[in-house]
Amino acid sequence: MSVRDIGIDVTKPAGTCSDAKCPFHGTLPVRGRVFKGEVISSLAAKSATVRWEFAQFVTKYERYARRNTKVVAYSPSCIGAKKGDIVRVAECRPLSKTKRFVVIEKVTAGEKK
Repeated sequence: MSVRDIGIDVTKPAGTCSDAKCPFHGTLPVRGRVFKGEVISSLAAKSATVRWEFAQFVTKYERYARRNTKVVAYSPSCIGAKKGDIVRVAECRPLSKTKRFVVIEKVTAGEKK
């Protein structure tokens, strides 16, 4: 099965899948923002909760405060994101009530326990 070019410079997944919602092997278009974060949960089927931190400037105190964002992302079986992995997620159309992102690359694998 051929791997589709999604228009973002990422490594293509080694595995294959027959999922229609996969951006590489299906027809899901990705657009908008791309973030890199850590998978903190992958208990739900084909889903991963991804969290990333950022610094927000607080003008009153003239300092930066650490903030974080958690999103639920669709995890195709060809990528197979597990808890502890560092992944790259891209914005896509709404896939369910809470999923608006899709995992497009596994940057580093988590520790085996």
